[in-house]
Amino acid sequence: MTDELIIGGEVIKKGERKRVLLDVAKLYDFTDMNIPIEVIRGKQDGPVLFVSGAIHGDEINGVEIIRRLLTKKALSRLKGTLIAVPIVNVFGFNTKSRYLPDRRDLNRNFPGSEKGSLTAQLAHTFMTEVISHCTHGIDLHTAAINRANLPQIRACLDDPETKRMAEAFQVPVMLHSSLRDGSLREATQSKNIPTLLFEGGEALRFNEKVIKSGLAGVLSVMRELGMLLPLKNKKPAKDVFIARSSHWIRAPHSGILTVKKKIGQRVRKGHVLGVISDPFGREKHELVAKRSGIIIGAVTLPLLNRGDAAFHVATFEDVSTVEEHVDMFEEQLDSDDGERFLN
Repeated sequence: MTDELIIGGEVIKKGERKRVLLDVAKLYDFTDMNIPIEVIRGKQDGPVLFVSGAIHGDEINGVEIIRRLLTKKALSRLKGTLIAVPIVNVFGFNTKSRYLPDRRDLNRNFPGSEKGSLTAQLAHTFMTEVISHCTHGIDLHTAAINRANLPQIRACLDDPETKRMAEAFQVPVMLHSSLRDGSLREATQSKNIPTLLFEGGEALRFNEKVIKSGLAGVLSVMRELGMLLPLKNKKPAKDVFIARSSHWIRAPHSGILTVKKKIGQRVRKGHVLGVISDPFGREKHELVAKRSGIIIGAVTLPLLNRGDAAFHVATFEDVSTVEEHVDMFEEQLDSDDGERFLN
């Protein structure tokens, strides 16, 4: 770890905590748009971890997770460097939109270009000013608009260091996820930076359980990496389960959805997950599970067109055990015992 870290022209020395504004562009009314960053450097060497939120501007749970992370007293004893970026897509965040003004998806435009579209330029700035300094990363997401996700980790679990981080995050479900072209995970992997993607909740909503699980997960990863002191009287790590495949159940017909199974529930092949009917309740069409698994995502808007994704099911070797651990995980988040992981 170098004695001086330079981000956005600002020098951050060991033992310093500083906020930086990364200049991105001006709006057409000549208003500056900047990416707000907080950098915390410990006095001792260690990993350089970025934690980012709102790459999709309407996915705001990550913003709250990082806001709470930055209030933790444990950061005063930090080893290494934390680069916290609560709002990457400042344009989308201010307009409550997933996209940037040019209607492009930031998470399909990495590593970006200095002279490309507005989205490409923002991606290039983030890669140059933030990612280039990092050794590890955690990117916080929710489901897209009108959908909700069970708290889960998506990562390339064939990489040992990434898998170590994923297991430390301690959500019960991990999804082995291939890289998408233009994604931040693809860009960081090309630089050998192990990165987790946390998914949980829905767009434009705070979900307290998801926020608590995300915050606990980030702190747990930081402890695993040696950036924070371990918890006293640490309990044994809980089992986490890897899904090597998942599939969407799509609406076979347009209509109004009645949900029969909820997120986190176990389903078997052939189970009815929901029923679509017309406004009179006469013409009915069942949505049926293709394979046994756990529902890790579902639509929240009951008005569907034919072909719309309705339920996301992940498959595991032991589905009943996964369901049991999901239930225990949610109970812990509801209890006072869960608070010990958030300190």
